[in-house]
Amino acid sequence: MGITAKTAVAEAYGILGEYHRLRKAGLITERGDFFPSVHYPPITMYPPITEEQLFAGYRPPPDDLFAVYAHIPFCTRPCAFCHYPGKYSATLEEKNLYLDTIAQETDLYMARLGISRIRARCVLIGGGTPTDLTPKQLRGFLDAFTRRVDLSSCTQFSYDVDPSTLLGADGARRLEIMRSYGVDRLTIGAQSLNDAVLKKMNRAHDAAGVAAAIEASKKAGFKLNIEFIFGYPGQTPENWAEVVAKAAGLGVEEIQLYRLKIAPYGDKTGPVFGHFEHRPEEFPSVPETLVMKKAAMLILNAHGYHENLTRVFSKERKDFSHYAADQCCNLYDQIGLGLTAFSSLRDRFGLNTQDFGEYYSQIKAGRLPLNRGLVRDRETQARWAIILPLKNRDVPKALYQQRAGMSLDGLFREKIGLLKAGGLLAESAAALALTPLGRFFADEVCHQFHHPAHIPFPKAAYAAGDLNPHEHNRL
Repeated sequence: MGITAKTAVAEAYGILGEYHRLRKAGLITERGDFFPSVHYPPITMYPPITEEQLFAGYRPPPDDLFAVYAHIPFCTRPCAFCHYPGKYSATLEEKNLYLDTIAQETDLYMARLGISRIRARCVLIGGGTPTDLTPKQLRGFLDAFTRRVDLSSCTQFSYDVDPSTLLGADGARRLEIMRSYGVDRLTIGAQSLNDAVLKKMNRAHDAAGVAAAIEASKKAGFKLNIEFIFGYPGQTPENWAEVVAKAAGLGVEEIQLYRLKIAPYGDKTGPVFGHFEHRPEEFPSVPETLVMKKAAMLILNAHGYHENLTRVFSKERKDFSHYAADQCCNLYDQIGLGLTAFSSLRDRFGLNTQDFGEYYSQIKAGRLPLNRGLVRDRETQARWAIILPLKNRDVPKALYQQRAGMSLDGLFREKIGLLKAGGLLAESAAALALTPLGRFFADEVCHQFHHPAHIPFPKAAYAAGDLNPHEHNRL
């Protein structure tokens, strides 16, 4: 394909000149710490809120369509990198209780909105491992879900899956059941194709299991996205590049890359945090991690995969997560169901409890299990409306005007000017977008638009340059 794994790694070291320049300018912390720009404010920074406060004055969107997410928090074992609460090897009774309760939560949500069914524009079922159910339980969940969620306008029904749950007779039945309910896209959490690394991650599968799950899913008629983590102990730029080259030859529609998140960004501190605190020398350095990312991009490009959404590569523009695009790029209203799920509703954000006992007791009492959230004020809305679209694709100025109620041409002028001068942003009359370099450092560029109270790291963690995110931070 014109480039080998070895050649890609050698070429990728060129990105380090930009890394050192941007760290000196204050864009990146002095240590190179990483925090994903996934929500604004970040998921760990929301204050308490009541159901009444969250929904006061809210009305469903004019077209009555929602992006819909449902969370199934069960797994066979805890992955060492995961920062979200879950239950491992749960009993059938516990799973049945949860499935019954999430159906009741959906009923409560519909009553709160005054609707008889939720009309979905797209659906994602995630976890956890949402296929860590028996085939009978999976069918029961999907039957209850599709009776409450109207899929007649749904453009994509996607499931996040673990490869091990798609194998054998039960795996075949799960695939058949999902297809029968309209699921058309799977994200398979491969995470690596190196068995030694998979063992360190405490994954329930090996590389052969990933290949078998992909083959079974293709035969069942699904479009496929496979995801991988880089920057993990046991990875080197060289063995990571070999994994990416193998992934590019698997014939899937999308390949998704995640940088390892060491600092907690969810409702649990994953084992990886303690591992790093006690044995940091076992982790790739920040420069090595950035070389991994750049090498992966070079290999994927050589195989015909190009960045469609940030860190998601596909051969065709039409292949991408509609849920991610609708929730993060188009900023459509989105409903989240289940433990730790979130709802993003135009000018507000609600987050469900992370505690199983509270989740069950709240719903049993006829209450939505919300415990944190925010009705955004004018400034927070202005920041939110730029950060999520910029991170994932671009910021159309007409869309920004609709979502923020203000013209982007009159906002963040000092900040945007500095980022353009640094080669990180490009602007036209119609849109604001990341340059290729800006996309490589997309999370850090998006931190530039955070309010100082919501920047993940303190001012002193950055060099005192013009791109220190705590500086030049006015609207």
